[in-house]
Amino acid sequence: MARPFRFGVNLLTLESAEAWREKCRRAERLGYDVLLVPDHLGNPAPFPALATAAEVTERPRLGTFVLNAGLWNPALLAREVATCDALTGGRLELGLGAGYVKAEHDSAGLPFGSPRERVDHLAHTVAELERLLTDAEYRPRPAQSPRPPLLLGGNGDRLLRLAARHAQIAAFTGAVQAPGGPEGALQLISPEALEERVGAFHRFAAEAGRPTADAQAAGEETTGAQGAGEETAELNYLIQMVGPTGDRRAKVRELAAYAPDLTEDQLLEHPALLLGDAKEMAEQLRAHRERFGFSYFTVLEHNMDALAPVIEQLHGC
Repeated sequence: MARPFRFGVNLLTLESAEAWREKCRRAERLGYDVLLVPDHLGNPAPFPALATAAEVTERPRLGTFVLNAGLWNPALLAREVATCDALTGGRLELGLGAGYVKAEHDSAGLPFGSPRERVDHLAHTVAELERLLTDAEYRPRPAQSPRPPLLLGGNGDRLLRLAARHAQIAAFTGAVQAPGGPEGALQLISPEALEERVGAFHRFAAEAGRPTADAQAAGEETTGAQGAGEETAELNYLIQMVGPTGDRRAKVRELAAYAPDLTEDQLLEHPALLLGDAKEMAEQLRAHRERFGFSYFTVLEHNMDALAPVIEQLHGC
């Protein structure tokens, strides 16, 4: 049985306290299930922004999408996580990533390191958060037990292995560093390559003794890093563009320069682009859930209104 859809919006801008509060209220009215804040210098600080969002909303979960682990000391991060979870009434979902923008580390006076070193630090952070937040003597206590759900995002094998072992939510970037492009510029991989990455994640989960979609459908019991009887990880994807249009192929032609290695048909199949009318977009998300297993979709703030009619069609599905 397919996992029900969830929809998140990544909120990027802070004009004023009241504007932030009203934006969070509006996201709730539009049907979003998760209000998210990224972790980039120049954007709002995640934890106070989420605590404020909790004060003016009732239903949505609240998450980081995603924290750059390289900017955080694990012990200090554990305190922030526990405090935010308590202040939001147990609504926090903790998203973590390895970081990919060197300029932010330089601005913060922190080492960037190699890709291996960044993933090593992320793995250390995950282990320390697990150790601290699940300790009954740890203070302050998070509201959720044993800890807030963990989302890990990435694309490479080491990060997917880490997510397969520890995360309740696995977020797929579906992109890699653009060859010859500036640092942090990402380029879409093909739908076929993305499908392979999802398959790799499921293999890594099976190796770790955690349930896969096939095992759960068959009713098999597994014992893994989080114990027996747990659900399969929820799979997330960040939609880059929501484009209401009467001609999907013409719209794709306008975007071809941003993905020079992909054909028009591949772009039409890609979950990064959601194009058409509300009914067509809803059918695309159903197809992505069937093909890739994605049931939790995130959009950026500027796409919040455009996705709302699609959320209305898929609510409860």
